Amino acid sequence: MNLINITNFSDSSIQAFSEAFNQAKPYRHLVIDNFLRPEIAEEIFSGFPAEEVFNKKYKGVNEYKAEGSNFQDFPELFSRLRDEIQGSEWCEIMSRITGIEGLYSVPDALGSGLHQGGNGSFLDIHIDFNIHADKGIHRRVNLLIFFNKDWKEEYGGHTELWNADMTNLDKKVFPSLNRCLIFETNEISYHGYAPVKLPQGVTRKSFYAYFYTDLREDAAKYHDTVFKARPSDSSLKKFFTPLKEGSKNFVKRQLRNLGITFK
Repeated sequence: MNLINITNFSDSSIQAFSEAFNQAKPYRHLVIDNFLRPEIAEEIFSGFPAEEVFNKKYKGVNEYKAEGSNFQDFPELFSRLRDEIQGSEWCEIMSRITGIEGLYSVPDALGSGLHQGGNGSFLDIHIDFNIHADKGIHRRVNLLIFFNKDWKEEYGGHTELWNADMTNLDKKVFPSLNRCLIFETNEISYHGYAPVKLPQGVTRKSFYAYFYTDLREDAAKYHDTVFKARPSDSSLKKFFTPLKEGSKNFVKRQLRNLGITFK
């Protein structure tokens, strides 16, 4: 591995990371600082593509951000990062940290990409889709690397980790440069970030990768992303969010049963 800061991952460090991951609350997760070699993190920050280049833009009730998996339009270093994160050597380390054997990623938008959002960007609290729409494989772990240099507390944008019944915000992860967040994706891994307050020219930047195993017999039945309202949200949002999410997932589940899928 040439981009990942391999000095972080001695056998003893991996064991310590595994213990921390398994003991973390509200669900299994791990934060690793200085994840990439420092000069690589700086180069990625400097060369991060503009939002306009990203091939997906979301502006709805529950999310406002840009997402890009069109690596052919990004500087070459981003493809190198994707390939290294999805490579067998790193996947093996991920399995050792998480205790989930046979982890792998996939070469599409449901495998890796970039996120970015300017002033007002947000991602409401949610659990992720659990089964790859086309491949029928089980999503097990998320990896996020943040690329926000000189990020200030007042900007917000912390990744929030909520408890299982969405009554308490148990942890906030500050999205600083070269910080990596790894967490298990399951039916209680509620996460997201509140609207950011950013000056002109500053955006919240991150790289994402999703890791899978072959589908397990005890996996929950297929569902897409499921958003939940925070306790502090308006009564209107608390009413419409479950209505929208229930309808969306019902329709997608029925279409999937007919062999029709959406990415």
